[in-house]
Amino acid sequence: MTHWFALLAAGLIVARLAAKLWLDALNRRHVQALADAIPEEFSAFIDAETYRRTTAYTLAKSRLHQADATWGAILLGAVLFSGFLPALFSLITSRLGRADWAGAVFLFATGLALSLLNLPLDWYAEFRLEQRFGFNTTTPGLWWSDRGKGLLLALVLGFPLLWVVLKTFAWAGPGWWLLAWGILLGFQLLMAVLAPILIMPLFNKFSPLPAGSLRDRLLRLARRTQFRAGDIQLMDGSKRSRHSNAFFTGFGAFRKIVLFDTLVAQLTEPELEAVLAHEIGHYKRRHIPKMLAASALSSLLGFYVLSVLARQHWFYAGFGLPPAEPAAALVLFGLLAGLAAFWLSPLSRYWSRRYEYQADAFARQAMGEPHSLKSALRKLNRENLTNLTPHPLYSGFYYSHPTLLERERALGAST
Repeated sequence: MTHWFALLAAGLIVARLAAKLWLDALNRRHVQALADAIPEEFSAFIDAETYRRTTAYTLAKSRLHQADATWGAILLGAVLFSGFLPALFSLITSRLGRADWAGAVFLFATGLALSLLNLPLDWYAEFRLEQRFGFNTTTPGLWWSDRGKGLLLALVLGFPLLWVVLKTFAWAGPGWWLLAWGILLGFQLLMAVLAPILIMPLFNKFSPLPAGSLRDRLLRLARRTQFRAGDIQLMDGSKRSRHSNAFFTGFGAFRKIVLFDTLVAQLTEPELEAVLAHEIGHYKRRHIPKMLAASALSSLLGFYVLSVLARQHWFYAGFGLPPAEPAAALVLFGLLAGLAAFWLSPLSRYWSRRYEYQADAFARQAMGEPHSLKSALRKLNRENLTNLTPHPLYSGFYYSHPTLLERERALGAST
């Protein structure tokens, strides 16, 4: 007889898939209804051909998202209900025993299997969809190299972390989840410091922004806004994609401003200054520590829920895994948590959009006018073929940034 919790999990998989497919269909109809003519709000900066390509790109990504959601649901159902997990657990423990490092092998092998099965869709997204719309600049060799480096980093950093988390069950007894949370939080903070120095350079080349008017302008902005940065660097994002971005990373003396080379090629100096002012706005409004605190609290709640579930035999019963087995509890929680988190995503998206409005307002104040940021946003939306007319419900679930029109209205009038 199928256990009630397994039936609940199956129902949640179907419900999430149905919601994703419905949201995609809703957004697609909304975009198609506005596809025949450029909305008046956008006619000043986008031509008919670019608007047509934007619509086509949006619809193509929607079809891929539907395929990805469907494949993800099938894959999750197969992993949970086919007997794959108990067979893998039995295979590993029969050879390695029940040691904590064997449990880490089980967790790592499960994650690796899921990653490998998602590679075909990842490949299609890069070398078919992005290629068709002129964004992809990576090569198959570089694509595979990135994934090889990612796997190596997972082995060097992720595997020991899994082993240590599993060890907490024995070290801390009933309070293991507090210790595990503390270890994970410490690891995340350490990576926030070390990633810009040790990990990011493994994937991209970073070079100082050359001396000149742009560098002088950005440094004046940093001084004017009392933003201390160790350096302004260019990242060779163009070797993978024509999409563009800017960000700052690191803490304290290791903080640095990073501009994609594609961004520098697309924007004027005042527009780049406005984009950087927006990023500085996130820092000055303390968005990053707030988000880190929220992430820490949500992971603390997650570990507590896991500690409760790990003691329940029904948590394991429907999936063929032995009860009270730390590795089994972690893998089940990792696979099932997303089924609940999906329904909470509008809350996190709403919070993120509020922060974007606040950073935009800071940029307007720092620049003394809204025009430069508006002009930059228009170019970025145009060059990246961003969906200018998403359905509000769809954007509520998926958009971490307000739409262009929403941001322009919040910024106010400009010439």
